[in-house]
Amino acid sequence: MKDPIRVAVTGGAGQIAYSLLFRIGNGEVFGPDQPVILQILEIPEALNALKGVVMELDDSAQPLVHGIVATDDPNVAFKDANWVILVGGKPRGPGMVRADLIRANGPIFVGQGKAINDNAAADVRVVVVANPCNSNALVAMKNAPNVPKDRWFAMTRLDENRARAQIAEKAGVQTTAVTNVGIWGNHSASQFPNFEHMKVNGKPATEVINDREWLENDFLTINQDRGKAIIDARGKSSAASAANAALDTIRSLVNPTAEGDWFSAAVISDGNPYGVEEGLIYSFPLRSKGNGDWEIVEGLDISDYAQGKITATQDELKNEREAIADLI
Repeated sequence: MKDPIRVAVTGGAGQIAYSLLFRIGNGEVFGPDQPVILQILEIPEALNALKGVVMELDDSAQPLVHGIVATDDPNVAFKDANWVILVGGKPRGPGMVRADLIRANGPIFVGQGKAINDNAAADVRVVVVANPCNSNALVAMKNAPNVPKDRWFAMTRLDENRARAQIAEKAGVQTTAVTNVGIWGNHSASQFPNFEHMKVNGKPATEVINDREWLENDFLTINQDRGKAIIDARGKSSAASAANAALDTIRSLVNPTAEGDWFSAAVISDGNPYGVEEGLIYSFPLRSKGNGDWEIVEGLDISDYAQGKITATQDELKNEREAIADLI
């Protein structure tokens, strides 16, 4: 059997972590022959709840789980970690606007970035789930100068999965028939799920769904506002679907991308072919060889309509970067 890899998860007593820890342990992400050591971080006030999660993990008797570390010390949680999933963050409170949320979370990710820098394994890769994930990832990355910039990912896979589901429903097909779903920009209401390159059973989605008005309006609105709609309906934010998207992100990085397809994650913009400003954590359509690497899909024809959307979400990310300038 392979040597175990160490997977650190923050916010370990929360709903998202509760949904993903057991799935990591049963081999869904890294494979049925890859042992893992789970290193779980929580704030001191939630350690008792985390103790209960660990008890349930123990009771699951998963053969691939070769150890569990539960702690409130990020230096311990990130020690020799090969993968880090940053789930924990400060949620939006009453009266808070997005700028307030960015400022409230910034110091958390300063500390976590430093702890990852000082303690994680040389091959560490970091997936940021906690919102605002693009800016949180930027803060953590900037405070971890020894970790290569291409190792940082902010999760837009939930947006991709949502877009795929909406296109599949409209086209009357299974989600597996929908490919080339690319999310551009910020994980926010400004994100652009670029339907102009999506395919349904290999055909352009714009031909299968011959309703440009729906694509430009209802489709975008449903996707951009889905998180709020779930909170309104459920009384709580997305948990199981967010956990699923985090695991999908990692699976897409540890398995080769299917020929002609791609997946979405926000990565450092550095000399990209689409004119997105260097230094932003921006979501692009990506491909991977399956060893944790990635490359931006090149050669896509970007219409004037799409370019306007790509620029608008870039501008929002630039404004967010200004709000945290003192932290990066």
